[in-house]
Amino acid sequence: MSLVVNKELAFKLEESEINTLMSRLTLIQSMDENPMGVDIKKFGNATAFSIKNIPGPSFNTVKGLQEGDEAQIERIIEFYKSKDIPVRFEISPAHTSPKLLASLMEAGFYHHDFHSTLYAYISTYNETSNESHGDITIRKLESHEFDIFADIYTKGFQMPEFLRDGVAQNNAVLFKKKNWTFYIAFYNDVPAGVGVIYIQDRVATLSASTTIPEYRNRGIHSTLIKRRINKALLEKCDLIVGQAKFGSVSQNNMERAGLGLAYTKAIWIPQ
Repeated sequence: MSLVVNKELAFKLEESEINTLMSRLTLIQSMDENPMGVDIKKFGNATAFSIKNIPGPSFNTVKGLQEGDEAQIERIIEFYKSKDIPVRFEISPAHTSPKLLASLMEAGFYHHDFHSTLYAYISTYNETSNESHGDITIRKLESHEFDIFADIYTKGFQMPEFLRDGVAQNNAVLFKKKNWTFYIAFYNDVPAGVGVIYIQDRVATLSASTTIPEYRNRGIHSTLIKRRINKALLEKCDLIVGQAKFGSVSQNNMERAGLGLAYTKAIWIPQ
C-alpha cells in the first residue's frame, strides 16, 4: 500500500496522538487526589492538556486546533494563564488556514519550531524474530521494574534526577491497561533503553523511547522500534504512527524502519 497522505489520513494520525496523550494523562489524573495536577479541556476541535507538576511542553500542549477555532484561542490562553503554564500550540498543516495562523499571531504567538509525524501501513511489514539482536536483547518490562524504567527515561531525556520517582509512578499507573505495553532493552545484559507502544482503534503509536547516552549509536533505539512494530503486527493493527523532532536521530531511525513522513506540525509559542 502506497504512502499517500490526504486530509482524512492526516486527521487519523493527529487523532492517534490525541488519544495517546488523553489515555496517559487521564490515568495519571485518576490517581488519588490527582497529585500531578492534571487538567484536560476541550475548546472547539482543540484539546488542551496540562499537568502542573511535570514541567516542559510534552504534556502541556494544545493539539487539534483547526480552522474555525479562532474564537477559542483567547479561552485557551486564559486556561493556561490560570495555571501559570506557558501555552504551546501544535498545528497540523492539514486543518489550518491563513485566518487561523493570523489569529495566533494577533494573540501574540509566533511559529517557533517543527515536529514530525511519521507513519506506515502495517501491511508493509512481516513479523520477525524480536527477542535478541546481537548484543541487544529486548523484552517486556515487568511490573516491579519501573524504577529501572525511570532511571533510563530520565537519563535518556536528560531530565533532572528529582523527577525520577514521579516518572516511575506516572508510568506504572499505565502498566495494567491493555492498550499500553512497555519494553526494556539490554546491551550485553545492562539495562540501556526503553520503548512504549499505545494501541487504540487498530492504530499503534510509538510512544516514548530513549537510550542512555553512553549506549547510543549501537542500534538500541532502532531495535526498540522494530520490536514495537512486531507488537502492532501481532495485534493486527492497520497503522503505525510516530512523532519526533524534525530531522532528529529518532526521526531517522523511524524512517530506516519503514515509516514515512506524513507532515511536520508547526509549533507556536508566545512571543
